Amino acid sequence: MSSTMLKEPKMTLPIRSAVPTPVPGVVPAETPAIPALLVDRVTKRFQVARKKAPVVAIANVSLRLERGGTIGILGANGSGKSTLIRLVSGLLTLDEGRVEVFGHDLEREEMAVKRLINRVSVDAAFFKKLSPMENLLFAARLYGIDSGFARRETVRITERLGIARKRLGRPVEQLSRGMQQKIAIARALLTSPALLLLDEPTTGLDPRSKLDVQTFIEEIRKTHDASIVLTTHDLDEAERLCDEIIVLNDGKVVAQGSPEELKRLVAERYGQAPTMHSVFMTYTGRSLDDDIAEEEAEDE
Repeated sequence: MSSTMLKEPKMTLPIRSAVPTPVPGVVPAETPAIPALLVDRVTKRFQVARKKAPVVAIANVSLRLERGGTIGILGANGSGKSTLIRLVSGLLTLDEGRVEVFGHDLEREEMAVKRLINRVSVDAAFFKKLSPMENLLFAARLYGIDSGFARRETVRITERLGIARKRLGRPVEQLSRGMQQKIAIARALLTSPALLLLDEPTTGLDPRSKLDVQTFIEEIRKTHDASIVLTTHDLDEAERLCDEIIVLNDGKVVAQGSPEELKRLVAERYGQAPTMHSVFMTYTGRSLDDDIAEEEAEDE
C-alpha cells in the first residue's frame, strides 16, 4: 500500500468516539479496556421439526476480542461457525446470553452496533444486474458516505484487491464467483467498519487472489484499526492472520488460544505434530480434507 494511499481520509462513524471527556484536575480510575467484541454465554437453538427437540447450534459460547485484534473460528461443517457470525451481526436473535460491540449491547442498541460492523460471507448477495461500482455506491449511501469519496475509495480498494477498473462497470452477474467475492470484501471495507466479520472470505478464490485478500486484510488491521472475526477452512490463513483461535465442535468451544499455544498443546498433551492440521484433527475428530470433500459434495 502506497504512502499516498495511507493518507486518504476514512469515513469515521460518530459512534466510535463515544469515550468520556476527561475532567480537568481529576485522575480517572483505571478501568478495563472495552473490548471490540464480547460474546457472553451465547446459546442458539433451531426448531427443525414440530415434535422434535430443538437443535442446539451454539451452546454457551463466550469469547472476547480486543480492539485491533483478529480472532479465528475453526470447526468442521455444521460446527456453528457461520451461526455464530450471524448472531454477532444481528441476522439471528439470541436465545440466551449477550453480545456487545465496543460496549454497545446488540439487543438494546441494535442500530448502533450495526453501524460499527460489516460482514462478508461466502454467499454474498448483490444486485446482479448492476455493476460493482453501482453496488458499492448504493452501500455507501446506506451508511451516509459521500458519493464522491465512495467512488474514489471503490477504485482504490478494488485496485488493491487486483480488480481492473474496467470491470467495475460490468454487471456483477458477468463476473466469476471469485471476483464477486472480492467485490463483497471491497463493499465491506468501503464503510471502514470498526468490527469486520469475515465468514470464509477467501473461499472460491484462486491462490493469487487469496494471497491478495490476505495481504489486504493485514494492511486493513494496521492502517484502519479494524478488529476482525474470521471463519475459515484454510488453516494456513488462520495461522497467518489470527492472534487467537477458537475451535468449535457441535456448537461448543473445545479449544482456545493463539496458534502457537494450540500447536504446542496438541504436541505436548496428545503427541501430535505441532501443526494447525493436527489442532483441527484433534479437536474436531476429522481431517480438513474430509470436511472440504463433504462440503463440495453438498454443493454438487
